[in-house]
Amino acid sequence: MFGYRVPAPDEAMLISGGRRGLGGAPFRVVTGHGKFVLPVFRKTRFLTLSMCEAEVTETCVTKQGIALHVRAVIAFKVGNDHESIINAGQRFLSDQDQMSVLTGRIFAGHLRAIIGSMTVEEIVTERQKLAAEVLDTSKIEMAKIGLIVDSLQIQSIDDGDTGYIEAMSAPHKAAIQRQAQIAQAQATQASVEAEQVAARNQAEYARQTAIVKAEYSAEVDRAQAQAAQAGPLAQAHAQQEVLAAQTELAQKAAQLRQQQLVAEIVKPAEAEAERIKVLAIADAERMKIQAEAAASHDRVALDRMLIDQLPLIVKEAAGGLAGANVNVLNGADGLGEIAAGLVAQGLTILDSVRQNLNGNNSDGRSGKSEALLELPGYLRTPEKGADGNESQDGSSSQG
Repeated sequence: MFGYRVPAPDEAMLISGGRRGLGGAPFRVVTGHGKFVLPVFRKTRFLTLSMCEAEVTETCVTKQGIALHVRAVIAFKVGNDHESIINAGQRFLSDQDQMSVLTGRIFAGHLRAIIGSMTVEEIVTERQKLAAEVLDTSKIEMAKIGLIVDSLQIQSIDDGDTGYIEAMSAPHKAAIQRQAQIAQAQATQASVEAEQVAARNQAEYARQTAIVKAEYSAEVDRAQAQAAQAGPLAQAHAQQEVLAAQTELAQKAAQLRQQQLVAEIVKPAEAEAERIKVLAIADAERMKIQAEAAASHDRVALDRMLIDQLPLIVKEAAGGLAGANVNVLNGADGLGEIAAGLVAQGLTILDSVRQNLNGNNSDGRSGKSEALLELPGYLRTPEKGADGNESQDGSSSQG
C-alpha cells in the first residue's frame, strides 16, 4: 500500500518528522510491525539489529614488561530495547559501519589495560579470565552507545622474537615429549610382548599338536600290538585254564588217595594198636590175678588155671573184633572203650567162676566141675580120662 512501511525482522524503523519519539528522541522507533508513513511529511530510516563483528589486533605490554601481540574477535549488536536503538541510531544511523570501528577501539584500550596488570603466565593459562575482565570493563561504555557484546574471544597471543612463551613452554614440552617417549616405549614393549606371547602361543600349540599326534600314533601302535597278540594271548589263557582244571583234578585225586590210605593203612593200624593194647592190659590183669592167687593157697591150682585162661578170653574176643566190620565213631577213644569192655567181660566171667567154686551143688558134684562146665568151650581145659586120653567135653572117658 502506498505510504505503509514495514521493517525487516532484524531492523528497526526510525520515523522522523512529526511528533517526537520516546524520551524526547527526534524520531519514533518501530520494530516488529508496519506503520503508515505520510509521504513528504515523514522520513523513514532503517537501523540494523543483526550481529556485527569487530576484530582487534593490539600489541600489549604485560606486568613483566614483555610485549605481546594479541588478536581478539568481538561479536556485538544494537540492543533490542528502544533506549539502545535510540542511542545507536543517533550515533551510527548515517554510517553504521562505524559501529565495528568504534567497538574495536574501545576493546583495544580495555585489552591493553587488563593485560598490563597480568603476567605472561596468567595471560597464557587464563585466557577466559582475561576475556571476562575485558567484557566487564567495556560493558558500561558499550551500553552508552546502544551496543551490547555477545562474546569476546582471544584468538592468539604471540611474544614475537623474545621467546618467552616458548621458554615457558619448554618444561611442558619436555614433559610431554618424555611422556610421549614413555608412551611410545610402553607401546613398543606391549607390541613386543604381544608378539612374544603370540610366538609362545604358536609354539605351545605346535607342541600340543605334536604331543597329540604322538599319543595318537602310540595308541595306534598299542592297538596294532594288542591285535597281533590277541591270538597267542587267547591260546595262553585257554592253556592256563586247562592247567588249572588239571591241577584241581590232581588235588582232588590226591585227597581221595589220602582218604583211601587212611582207610586202608591208618585205620587198620590203629585197630591193631588197640588190640595189642587190650592184650597188654589183659596180660597185666592176669599177672595181677596170679599175684592174688599166690596169696591164697587153698585154691592155687584153680585160680592159676583161671588166670591162665584170662588172656585167652581177651585174645579170642580181640580176634573176633579184628575180623569184624566195626564202625568206630570217636577214633582211638572208641577203640579204647571196646577193649576195656572186653577186659571187663573177662573179669566178670572170672568172678562168676569164683563164686560157683565157693558153693556145692545138690547132686554132690564139686563146684570146680560145675564152674568148668559153665565156661565157654574155648575156655575149658581138657580133662584126661582113665585111659589117659583127653575128653572132648571135659568129662572122663568110660571104658
